[in-house]
Amino acid sequence: MAVSSLQALNVIGLMEHIDEVISVLGESGVFQPDDVTNFYDDVQDFTHLQTKNTYAEPLTNLKAALNLTKRSFPLKDVSDFSPTVEELENFSATTTADIDALIDKREVAAKKLDEVKQNLKVTSHFIGMGVEIEKVLEMKYMKARFGRLPKDSMPKLDAYSDNDYVDFAVCTEDKNHYWGVYFAPYDEYEEIDKIFEALFFERCDLVSEDKTPKERIEEYKKEIPQLEAEVKKAQAAVDKYLDYNKDQITSYLSKLEELYLYASIRNKALQYNKSFIIVGWVPTENKKQLSRRLKKIQSIELDFSDAKNELDKRPPVKLKNCFLAKPFEFYTEMYGVPKYNELDPTLFIAFTYVVIFGIMFADLGQGLLLSLVGILMWKIKKMKVGKILFPCGLSAAVFGTIFGSVFGFEHLLDPMFHAMGFEEKPMQVMNPENTNSVILTAISIGVVLLIVAMFLNVVSSIRQKDLGRALFGTSGLSGIVFYSSIIFAVVAEVFLGWHVVSLFYILGLIVFPFLLIFFAEPLGNLVNRKEDWQPESWSGYIVENIFESIEVLLGYVTNTMSFLRIGVFVLVHAGMMLVVFTLAETAGGEFSIPYWIIIVFGNALVMALEALLVSIQVLRLEYYEMFNRFYSGEGRPFNPVKLNIE
Repeated sequence: MAVSSLQALNVIGLMEHIDEVISVLGESGVFQPDDVTNFYDDVQDFTHLQTKNTYAEPLTNLKAALNLTKRSFPLKDVSDFSPTVEELENFSATTTADIDALIDKREVAAKKLDEVKQNLKVTSHFIGMGVEIEKVLEMKYMKARFGRLPKDSMPKLDAYSDNDYVDFAVCTEDKNHYWGVYFAPYDEYEEIDKIFEALFFERCDLVSEDKTPKERIEEYKKEIPQLEAEVKKAQAAVDKYLDYNKDQITSYLSKLEELYLYASIRNKALQYNKSFIIVGWVPTENKKQLSRRLKKIQSIELDFSDAKNELDKRPPVKLKNCFLAKPFEFYTEMYGVPKYNELDPTLFIAFTYVVIFGIMFADLGQGLLLSLVGILMWKIKKMKVGKILFPCGLSAAVFGTIFGSVFGFEHLLDPMFHAMGFEEKPMQVMNPENTNSVILTAISIGVVLLIVAMFLNVVSSIRQKDLGRALFGTSGLSGIVFYSSIIFAVVAEVFLGWHVVSLFYILGLIVFPFLLIFFAEPLGNLVNRKEDWQPESWSGYIVENIFESIEVLLGYVTNTMSFLRIGVFVLVHAGMMLVVFTLAETAGGEFSIPYWIIIVFGNALVMALEALLVSIQVLRLEYYEMFNRFYSGEGRPFNPVKLNIE
C-alpha cells in the first residue's frame, strides 16, 4: 500500500531556450507542472508568460468540424513535424471552412429529405380528399383547417350541434386521432378556431399545390429516392475529402493537441527579467533520463527535491500497486486519492472487497459466469468495473464451493464432500440452526476488519507525523483498546463463559481509554508540541465533547452492526434461489421444459440483481465503515502533460 516516489523539479533558464525546455518536458510524458507561487513566496517581480492558450481556438475549431464528419482521427507521434503557428492557424481555418461547406451541402439535402418524408407522412392522412389542396385553401368565403383531433374529443362536438360550422370531416384515423379538416366562414373562423383549440385540435400545414393529396403523395414517393441520392453524393464528397487529406489532418490535429498540452506548461511558467522559471513534479524513476535531456539545453539550471521533503507543497500522487490490486485503483480514485504521506488503501480494498463479495454472492456456477461477464465487459467495452468483477466472481465461486451451491442447486457437490470424508456439505445456509452462526460470523468479520482499519490509521498517522491522532483518536491506539476490550468482554462473558470483567478491567481497559479519547484534542496537541494545546474553555470543551462522545459510541455500534448485511445477503441469496426452484417445481418436474426455463431465467435474474446490490453494499462497507477510520482521500492525482497517442 504505497505510492510512487516523486521529485519536485525546478527549472531555471534564459527565455530564448524556454520552447526547447517545454518541448522536452512535454515529450517526456512524465512532467506535471505546478504553480511557481506554490514554491516561492516572493514573486512580486515575476510576470506570467501568457494567460491565453494560443492553440485553443484553432484546435477547437478543427475538432468541431471533424466531429461533424463522424470520423475518428487517432493521434500520432509528430515530434519531427514542426509547422509554425501561422501554418497551424491557416490549416485549421482552411480545413474547417472546406469541411463546413461540404457538411452544409449534406445537411441541406438531408433537411430537404426530412421535410419531404414529413410531408408524405402528413399528406397520407388526407388521402381521402379528392380535391386539389390549393383550391381548398384559396376559397374566398371559407377558411379550411387541416389537422388531427383526439378521438376522445370527437363526441364533445355534439355539444356544439347548434353551430353548423362546428363539424369535423374525417379523412383517416390512427390509434389515438382522427385526421381531417373543418371549415369556417371568414367572419366566424376565430370563434370556431377557439372551440377546436379547446378540444385539443392540432393543425398541420399541407403543401399548397394544385394537386390532390393522392397525386402529391405519388410525387413525394418519386422525390425521396432522388433526395436520398443527393445525400449519399454529398456524404461521398465529405468522405473523399477526408480520405485525400487524412494524413495531413492527422498530423496537424496531433500537433495542435500536442502544443495545446505543452502550452499548459507555459501558462504556469513565470518570467524574471530575461529568465524563466518552471516548477513541477516528476516520478523518481524518470529523474535521470529527464535530467540528461534538459542539461543538453544551454543556460538551464535544474534542482530536484524529494517530494517527501516538500509535503507543504501538496505533492500529487501516482498510485503504485501490483497487477492483482491495480484494477481496484478505480474505487480508490472514485473516493479520492491519498495524500503523498498517507497510506494507499488499494491493496486493502482489493482483498477485503473480493472476500466480502465472494461470501455474499457465494455460488460456484454464478461466480464463474460472473467472472466471464467481467472479462467480456473489459475486453469488449473496456469497462474498468469488468476487471473488478473477474476476481469477485472467482471469490464467489470459491465460497460457493464451500457452501455447496451451484446455480442454486444445493446438493450438486455432495459427492465431492462425501469423497472428502464429510457426511454433508460444510455449510447448510438455509438450515435454521445455522442462521445465528451466519449472523455472528458476519459480525465477527466486521469486528476484525474494523480493528485492522484502526491499526492502519495508527500507521498512517505516524507516517503523517500526527502522533496525537495515532494515540488518542477514536481509531487510534486508545480506540483500539477501548473497542477490543468491550468486544472481548462480551464474547468471553456471553459465549465462552469466562469471567474476565472486573473493576480493574473496566477502569483500565474501558474507562481509561475512553477518557483519552474524550480529551483527544488537547492531548493530541500536547504530544504534537503545539503551543496552544489547551482549549479556550475547559467547561465548554467538556460539554461539547459529552455530545460528541455519544456520537463516537454510536459510531462503534453502527459500524459493527453494518456488517450484518454480509450475513443477511448470504441468506437472501439462498432464499432467492429457493423461490426460483419452488416456482420451477410448480411449473413441472425436473424433466419438463418449463422447469428449466424458469431455472435459467431465475438464475439470470438473481445473478444480475444480486451482483448489482452486492457490489454496492460491499463498496458501502468499504467507504463508510472502514475508510473513514484511516483514510481521508484528500490528495491530488498525478496528471502529467502527455499526448495520448493511439
